[in-house]
Amino acid sequence: VDMKSGAPAFGTPEYMKAQLVGGQLARRYNIPYRTSNTCAANTVDAQAAYESVFSLWGAIQGGGNLMMHAAGWLEGGLRCSYEKTILDIDLLQMVAEFLTPLDLSEEALGFDAIQSVGPGGHFFGTQHTQDRYKTAFYSPIISDWRNFETWAEAGSPTALEKANRVWKERLASYEEPYMDPAIREELNAFVDKRRSEGGAPTDF
Repeated sequence: VDMKSGAPAFGTPEYMKAQLVGGQLARRYNIPYRTSNTCAANTVDAQAAYESVFSLWGAIQGGGNLMMHAAGWLEGGLRCSYEKTILDIDLLQMVAEFLTPLDLSEEALGFDAIQSVGPGGHFFGTQHTQDRYKTAFYSPIISDWRNFETWAEAGSPTALEKANRVWKERLASYEEPYMDPAIREELNAFVDKRRSEGGAPTDF
């Protein structure tokens, strides 16, 4: 909580420390540990990005077993952004790739390629590189790793603009999963029944 305003404050250094301590307590009592990727920013900007990175690293370093609210949070969870969701998914995938153990096998390290190229040479044309270059590196959803000239020629797209385009494309291409009509009918009847009964009690 921001003590100046009372607003929820996540993605702060204190929040990161709390995640680390929470993980230690969970391991001490041998219980599962749920974590979150949160931020207090009010819009999708640099603050939202670095607070989410802080939250995510706190969760990872705390050893969380489950991460809820992993993507899309704004204003301490009071709002959600489709663009932020896409940006966070890219971030989550990068972290997952970072946490993937290194392949230190003899084949992966390419000792034969190193020996054949020798000093002063390059590896771009070797079979070892040709066999791996398409899959060896993480391919981002949003991050743009082109040089400035190529990026500018493409219209200088910002991360926010790209995220906006991506979520709209995903929504437009969505296909509802198949469900047995009998099961759907049962579920609809159950929902209608619960609604007519007033739903779950709200004694708070």
